[in-house]
Amino acid sequence: MDTPEIVAAGAIVARKGPKVLLVHRPKYDDWSFPKGKLDPGEHPLSAAVREVAEETGLDIRLGLPLSDQLYVVGNGIRRTKRVHYWVGRTSVDDDVSNYRPNLEVDAVQWLDADTARERLTHFRDQQTLEEFLTMRKRSTPLIVLRHGKARSSKAWRGEDRKRPLTQAGELQSDDLVPMLASYGVARLVSSSSRRCWTTLAPYADVSGLDLELSEELTEEDATERGVVDIVHELLLEPRPTVLCTHRPVLPLVLEPLGLPPRELEKGEMLVAHHRKGEVVAVELHKP
Repeated sequence: MDTPEIVAAGAIVARKGPKVLLVHRPKYDDWSFPKGKLDPGEHPLSAAVREVAEETGLDIRLGLPLSDQLYVVGNGIRRTKRVHYWVGRTSVDDDVSNYRPNLEVDAVQWLDADTARERLTHFRDQQTLEEFLTMRKRSTPLIVLRHGKARSSKAWRGEDRKRPLTQAGELQSDDLVPMLASYGVARLVSSSSRRCWTTLAPYADVSGLDLELSEELTEEDATERGVVDIVHELLLEPRPTVLCTHRPVLPLVLEPLGLPPRELEKGEMLVAHHRKGEVVAVELHKP
């Protein structure tokens, strides 16, 4: 019988040099990047940030996605393991001199690329390091989010702008909180329709950020010129930002990003990593 895939997540935590952060695991006597298995119901984005914090003591924010690692583990029942990786940057402090060794990780070190290449135990980690070195320049995420599941327009008797989320949509908005936090989202831009801004409301409450509401992002009032102006302004924004809107407006948002039209499910987000006004990588995530 097929056994389920083991899913883990981690990050190549980087700083100027470039230097990367490696951990030593006494159980396996190996040097690797911080990573770990997902908790039940946990999203890989959240797991990557949590595992780095647990294994190194550092709080990070995620940047560009890296290729997954896929390999077989186990001596008896052999299973496939998939590890999702991102480039990570420390949000405040990168000092690990006070790290306390434990049974899981007994050493944490910043190493330059050449030394890290020699220190890494596994060839797959060396390959991930080489991929990181080709894309190590900083970028900024702009998250394009379709609002969560809402009441059916056919069943709703009131003004469509006031149509609320369903209970499932509210759960989606709660699930988005750690996902947005993993990128360090610091600006919230939303359609002024209720189902959009309430999708971002839980994150606004947790982060203390203001919600910037725009009629130009609503189904009723969106125009090509208005949406393009908003997107161009956000491409110059140095802070990680989320823009929440509606399915019919998505093509107007994606076009100035240089991306083809695509469907997003309700609650799904497209992360456009940009640098100097140009998108350099794209990823998709569902809550």
